[in-house]
Amino acid sequence: MVDLGVLAARLADVPGVIGVVLGGSRARGTADEHSDTDIGVYRQGEMDLSALREIAADHPGSTVAEPGEWGPWVDGGAWLATPGTKTDLLWRDLDRVRAVLAEARRGVVRCERQVGHPLGFFSYAYLAELATARVLEDRERALAEVVAELDPYPPTLAEAIERAYGFEARFSVDNAATPAARGDRFTAVGHLFRGIGCLVHVLHARAGVWLATEKNAVASAAGLPGAPADFAARVDHILATVDVNAAKELVRDCGSGRW
Repeated sequence: MVDLGVLAARLADVPGVIGVVLGGSRARGTADEHSDTDIGVYRQGEMDLSALREIAADHPGSTVAEPGEWGPWVDGGAWLATPGTKTDLLWRDLDRVRAVLAEARRGVVRCERQVGHPLGFFSYAYLAELATARVLEDRERALAEVVAELDPYPPTLAEAIERAYGFEARFSVDNAATPAARGDRFTAVGHLFRGIGCLVHVLHARAGVWLATEKNAVASAAGLPGAPADFAARVDHILATVDVNAAKELVRDCGSGRW
């Protein structure tokens, strides 16, 4: 495994880099032997990509992408071929993170299309990433200023998620009925996946627990105090059998009359 301290210090020395964090399962303490090492590299303004490529060149077989090359929200990064496990670097624009925080305070949430995120990229994922990360380098305490705004979970954000995605969960599941009756499993499963994904986000927001991506999101939701009994098993059944009635019942159990 790569020496995180050494790598983080080298990244922090790159002009334009304002902070470095360890993210993902290794930051949360849930990693296993198959887990990648995810490093968030926060920039302010333009980064010196040539300096980043020099760091990557120390690991033959690595690749570096420019900001925007991987889509509008992931913002580029690098794959480092490091011993023992793959190390992923993800560029993040701190000004954009601050803008999303300002939106969250106003109760504004968005879900955008992004390659690699089948449920979509929820704007507040930027906040979830920082809230659950372990800061490795933050020489100007720019990251600390944002993190301080994230605990406790912003109530306006929780309310906005409940309002937007509670409704969408019910709407999506209801829309699965017609294609399921026609034998169009592809469309029906798409509606069910989207609806259950929205439920997962609502359950996390209601509990004040940050959620960034789809990875292990159902298992995480199942462990929350407000989740219905056997949530994960019910989701598995719904997706495996395209059981729309079971999905509607799950939505009702999660909604508790709210939507």
